[in-house]
Order: sequence, then C-alpha cells, then structure tokens
Amino acid sequence: MLRLAMPVLAEQLLTMLVGFTDWWLAGHYLQEPPYLAAMGLMAYVLWLLPSMFAAVAIGSTAMVSRFIGARQNEAAIRATHQALIIGTVLTVLVTLITVFFGSGFVQLMHLKDDAALLATRYLWILVPVIPAIMIEQVGIACLRGAGDTMSGFVAKTIVNLVNVGVSFVLVTGYAGFPQCGWDGLALGTACGHAVGALIILVILLVGRSGLKIRLSQLRPELDLIKRLLRIGIPGGLDIGFILLCHLAYVSIINRVGTLAAAAHGLGVTIESMAYLTGVAFQVAATTMTGQFLGARDPGRATRSAWLACSVGGGFMLVTAFAFRFFPELLTSFFTGDATNDTAQATIPLLRIVALSIPSLTLIQVLNGALRGAGDTRWPLIISIVGLLGIRLPGACLFAWDQVPIPGTHLVLQGFGWGVEGAWYAMLIDTILRSILVVARFCHGGWKNVRV
Repeated sequence: MLRLAMPVLAEQLLTMLVGFTDWWLAGHYLQEPPYLAAMGLMAYVLWLLPSMFAAVAIGSTAMVSRFIGARQNEAAIRATHQALIIGTVLTVLVTLITVFFGSGFVQLMHLKDDAALLATRYLWILVPVIPAIMIEQVGIACLRGAGDTMSGFVAKTIVNLVNVGVSFVLVTGYAGFPQCGWDGLALGTACGHAVGALIILVILLVGRSGLKIRLSQLRPELDLIKRLLRIGIPGGLDIGFILLCHLAYVSIINRVGTLAAAAHGLGVTIESMAYLTGVAFQVAATTMTGQFLGARDPGRATRSAWLACSVGGGFMLVTAFAFRFFPELLTSFFTGDATNDTAQATIPLLRIVALSIPSLTLIQVLNGALRGAGDTRWPLIISIVGLLGIRLPGACLFAWDQVPIPGTHLVLQGFGWGVEGAWYAMLIDTILRSILVVARFCHGGWKNVRV
C-alpha cells in the first residue's frame, strides 16, 4: 500500500505546491480581490479539464489492474491502447466545447466585472494544451493500474517544476523575462502540461511495468471499448456530477460577492492539504482492490481498503488539527497579512472544514476501492443524494438572505450566513455521504462486479 501511495502523495504535494505558488504570486504581486476571485474559479477549471477524461481514466485503471492481477499482460496493453483512442476522441470534443462555450461558462459562474475578464483570459491560454491534459490523465491512469505510481510521480514532478518556474519569472519579470502579470500564471500552467504529456508519451513508447504503446495496435477494438466504457462511464459521470455540483456551489457563493468568492477560493486551496492525502490512498485502494480481485482474493481486497482508510485518515487528521488551531498562520502565508479582508473571511471556513476531514477520508478512499472493483454505479448514486439533495439547496438556504423557489414566484427566507453558511451545508453533505459509502462497502456487493 505504501509503495503505491507514497509516490502519489509526493506527486499530489507537488501539485498542491503549484496551486499554493499561484495563490502566493497572486496574493503578493497582484493582490486585488478580482485577481483572487478569478484564481478561485481557475482552481475549479484546473479540476474540470482533467475530469473530462475521468471516465476513460477510471475504466482503464480498473481494467488494467484486473488484467495485471490475473497475469494477462497482453490484455492490459490492449486496454491501454483503447483508452488512448477513446481519450483522443474526447479531446476533440472537449476542445470544441471550451472554444465555443468557455466565455459563457465564466459568465454562468457569476463572477463580477474584472474577475470575469481575467478568468476568461486564463481559460483561452489553456485551450491549446487540452490534448496534453488528456495524455497525462489517461496515461498515468493506465500505469497506476499496472501498479506503477512512480512514473506519474516523476512526470508530475517535472510538470510542477516547469509550472512554478515559468509562472514565477513571468509574473515577477525576474532575470529579465517579460513581466506578464496574470497571463504569466496561465502560461506557466500551459507549459507544465505540455512537458508532462511529452514525458508520459515517452514512458509508454519505451515501455514500463508491462505496458507499451505499439503504433500497430492503435486501432479500435469494440469489445474492449465497450467493457472499458461500461466501467468508466458511471465513474466518469460520478466525478462529472460532483464537479458540476461544485461549480453550481461556487456560483451560489459568487452571488454573495467578490470577497466571498475570493475567500472560498483561498479556503479550497488550503483545504487541498487534506484532500491530496486522500487522493494518494484512494489510488492505492483502487489499484490493490482491482489487483486482488483479479487474483481472486476478495479478503485481501477488503483489508487493503480498510488499511488505506486507517493510514490515510491518520495523515488527514494532522491537517484537520492545523485547520482548526492555526488558520491565521495558513491564510497569512498566501495574503501576506492575517488582517487582510480575504484572510479574515477564510479563517472561519478552515475551522468548519476541519470537522469534515474524517468523513472526507472515508468518501475518498472507499470510493477508490469501489471503483477499483468496477462498482462505479453506487458512488454515483451516493453523490447525487448528497450533493443534489443536501449541499446545493443547503448552500442556498444558509448563504442567501432570500431563496427563490424554482417554478414559482415564492421566495423562502434564508439564514443569510454568506460563504460560511455554504460551507456548513458542505459539512452536512460530507457526513451523510460518508455514512452511505461505508454502508455500501460493508454490504460487499462490489466483490461480485464483473469487469
């Protein structure tokens, strides 16, 4: 478990540092609330674009891990080729959608004036590297299914170094480079993804962990594509649904005002300190569950998932302690001053999210185990219940003074707690979903899912 999780944890730490660097640069060199509000939305965009390929990534990890566990290496190679073919088709669709609807998406998020213009500029700079994002996501997912988390770590290390280096010199104008300000952050991100895709392509062409791209096999195999999509589509819909609900959640908060949007963005960035640990042990649980089921050992699959929960949860509780007792220290790092308006608005959010960390651990790791088993439908159902039934209506009720009832002229009196109210809705949703995920895992039906 640790051999699988530690490289991913290191990779996630580096990714977190890129987000931290972007916020630090924005907070110290750009400073104004519109930049910070736009940065908050772009954090979701940098989650959205990779998530567009989640169905392929989830399906390929589950299939490759199951084939490797059953010692069917040639089948794992074929599954990798089909994943890349599907990813290429999706890349064309995602690029066209971004080109034609990117500006409308920013407007839909209810950012105000200058913040909306800044977000749109950032998004346009990212469009050319959407194919690179696909190669990173799908290629690393296949390698993880084969038990190779080190290649993704190496690739992401270089990606993040390029990202940080380019962003820093272009935002600050250091060493004679042109001072591009806000655009420098986007250019750094684009350069990082381009380098990452090249590294993953080289690894797969050379061959690693039994996986190797062969140009002669890059042709569709409908049977494998159907199997991959049968597993991947519910998982992709789950992640896509979660993301769409998060975007709706952001839109609800953005309507409160620019300061609320900036505080939410900063709070989510700091919260990633806990989230990244969950991702690392989620990957370990996904790979181990799939491989042990492929080896017809459901007992070890079950134990590996609970072990990942225990160890990953221990790491995450450390961050919860920091959120609860040292929020001023964390916020002042990004804004340069703990008395800054954005910092002050973020402090109570960190204290709220500290309470959700145990539940977040269970959701992340056990969902990873279910996906590794190919049981992707139940996580989707649980996400619908929690996000659509609790978080979004709860955020409107707690955050706004008045809540219009859809389809009527009636208005419900809200609590008017602003962004803090929206985060309390998040806490309730997280607790509920963790209970449902544990119930599904303990039921054991995932052990009998066919891949």
